[in-house]
Amino acid sequence: MSESEAGRITIDTSRPHPARVYDWWLGGKDNYPVDEELARKILAADGTAVRGARANRRFMHRAVRTAAEAGIRQFLDIGTGIPTEPNLHQVAQGAAPESRVVYADNDPIVLRHAEALLKGSAEGSTDYVHADVRDPDTILRLAGESLDFGRPVALSLVALTHYLGDEDDVYGLIERYVARLAPGSHLILSQVTQDLSPEGVARAAELFRRSGTPFYPRTLTEFARFFDGLELLGPGVIPVYGWRPDPEDVAAQAEGVVPVYAGVARKP
Repeated sequence: MSESEAGRITIDTSRPHPARVYDWWLGGKDNYPVDEELARKILAADGTAVRGARANRRFMHRAVRTAAEAGIRQFLDIGTGIPTEPNLHQVAQGAAPESRVVYADNDPIVLRHAEALLKGSAEGSTDYVHADVRDPDTILRLAGESLDFGRPVALSLVALTHYLGDEDDVYGLIERYVARLAPGSHLILSQVTQDLSPEGVARAAELFRRSGTPFYPRTLTEFARFFDGLELLGPGVIPVYGWRPDPEDVAAQAEGVVPVYAGVARKP
């Protein structure tokens, strides 16, 4: 990422952006009135929204630690979002300082904050790619300047696939990314589902769509399909709170349901 690239980016404040809505749910300040308005409407329609955002972040932390403990030292995080500490590179490099991390996102605000994402350990490296998940050729080409795709990579798309639909060929899209990964790589995913909160998720999905943001909750079977051909790590595809929970996650379950599935799988 160059300074000139950041300088050319124009932020559209007339429409909400999922990354900025998510930032508001997490208590961040990098959002605009249009984002806050939608975030509040969705929270009123689906009271699980804030719990879901927090649960997704904690799942990312646990999954990245799991990948690092398995010996992975390269991470590609697509749909990075606005920096919220601890960021993925802080978790990965906290477990293994030599880890190399590449972030990718299409939100101009994330680009403006990329400098915060690039402050990693001296032993490892961090980089940022401003590109859309629907353009795997660009993301993989630019990420390949920092990562060696001949060695295992942990590919993370947390809370992203529910913004991708059939018109994006979402299953084919994920397959294209996974095809570039070496054996031993990990795929880390989470996805909103209507299974666990049908009415609330339906209302939230409609609000997203009215705002111009496609939104596609998926069933357990539909979500599990993303892992076809891969080896699921225990406990498999499961509601997000239950994926290898830390004590704080067990305690958070008492707050109520979170309609999100999560899973991590290894490429054989």
